[in-house]
Amino acid sequence: MIVMIVEGKKAESVFQIEIVETLSNIVEVGAENEHEALLKVQAMYRNEEVVLYPDDFIDTKFNIFK
Repeated sequence: MIVMIVEGKKAESVFQIEIVETLSNIVEVGAENEHEALLKVQAMYRNEEVVLYPDDFIDTKFNIFK
């Protein structure tokens, strides 16, 4: 928190607020095991073969940093 001092006025504080939006989508992939499936989907995501859109929105959180 940063405190600002202003002459003749009440001091006002500045706060840092983090906004976190969560998007979610389930991707089906064939693999021999869970680890391989996870690696495949991570690669698909990095290569933009899987893209999350606003329709995939599920939650918003606000976090105050002190």
